[in-house]
Amino acid sequence: MLYSMENDTIAAIATAVSPAGIGIIRVSGEKAIEIAEKIFQSVRPDFLVREAKSHTIHYGKIVWGEIVYDEVLLSVMRAPNTYTKEDIVEINCHGGPFVLKRILELVYECGARPAGPGEFTKRAFLNGRIDLSQAEAVMDVIHAENEYALQNGVGQLGGSISHIIKDLRKQLIYEIAFIESALDDPEHISLDGYSHGLQGKVDHLIEKISELLRGADNGRIMKEGVRTAIVGKPNVGKSSLLNAMLGEERAIVTSIAGTTRDTLEESIYFHGITLHLIDTAGIRETEDIVEKIGVDKAKESVKKADLILFVLDGSEPLSAEDYEILSLVKDYRTIILWNKSDKETYQPSAEFSKNETCIPVVEISAKHMEGMQQLETLMKDMFYSGEIQMNSQVYITNARHKTALEQAKKSLELVQQSIDDGMPEDFYSVDLMDAYESLGSIIGEALEDDLAEQIFEKFCMGK
Repeated sequence: MLYSMENDTIAAIATAVSPAGIGIIRVSGEKAIEIAEKIFQSVRPDFLVREAKSHTIHYGKIVWGEIVYDEVLLSVMRAPNTYTKEDIVEINCHGGPFVLKRILELVYECGARPAGPGEFTKRAFLNGRIDLSQAEAVMDVIHAENEYALQNGVGQLGGSISHIIKDLRKQLIYEIAFIESALDDPEHISLDGYSHGLQGKVDHLIEKISELLRGADNGRIMKEGVRTAIVGKPNVGKSSLLNAMLGEERAIVTSIAGTTRDTLEESIYFHGITLHLIDTAGIRETEDIVEKIGVDKAKESVKKADLILFVLDGSEPLSAEDYEILSLVKDYRTIILWNKSDKETYQPSAEFSKNETCIPVVEISAKHMEGMQQLETLMKDMFYSGEIQMNSQVYITNARHKTALEQAKKSLELVQQSIDDGMPEDFYSVDLMDAYESLGSIIGEALEDDLAEQIFEKFCMGK
């Protein structure tokens, strides 16, 4: 039976509310066709909306009384072959905020109510057209900032996560059912030697879940981009590097040390992924209160970064401050940039390229854009050499999914422990069921109403 809230019909603007060429008002529910007929006047005198075939588009006007509000295209889509599995009409009108608002008010006057955030997608989920992981993938597609995030989101929308989770749950429920059947009917179903066979199956399940979890960090980078902190002591060329990578004068560059006193963030699209560049204050000991705050922010940026670009001034000897910063960044994914190769006093990076941390070193001139191609190649290799690739691999990009997988893994590890300890088979069943339910929460098979509300509240009104 289809989901319904007193068989009500919902409506919302499904496009951005700003001056635009086209705007769309979406209406879903059992009265959608009836409402459209009250306000739509076709150019064909004999046309009736209620007689329109599914998935057809009709040209006409929105009329209320003697007032014509707009010329529109009316899309008619009949249940169950629609986004929500309910009757849907979409009014394609001009995209001015006032005309959109006025037509939507007419739709309300004729019997619809305002849709809540994500309510169209929520109905698609509750009516069984998509599962919860696919519903959440809708937002991933909408907010994708790069090619990898888009492709992964589309894959999840098509069920890439669902297929894996359903297969894992199928294996779990088989074992749970077998144990329960054997405990209920020991005369006909024997559990002799069962624990040995279960051990291998549980090991396999844990490895499959671990494989998904191993890709979670890459999934986050794919979805959110690479947080890239540019660090170094004052006046080494950090802001010049930011400007060079952006291709514009975004940061103030002077010969005065300590010019940058706060973090400056900009984003660029880089080989299919988004880089969030963070230009930080020069790290040094200072008595200046404002500059000290900037230095503290720079150190905090290091802890949160996915990649650190550590800039050194190659035109002067290394200082104690340089080595102090090296100790700060050496345990993170870092590239050392030996800057100012255009200076006469520049010294090659051979000394520092042998640093004990084996951090890669690139010689550059941020001022003259020299060495930038080598830097790009190195950054690309760091994130694309077998780590993030646009192929059939499924990446976990949702924090809720990651938590559920971790819980399922812990439950299966308890099964392993029970087998090792020689515990009775009913102990296995409890933890196997916990794993089954944890995985079920990913696709919405085991979901509390309040969690569903929290998930769909993040959607926009028209989705």
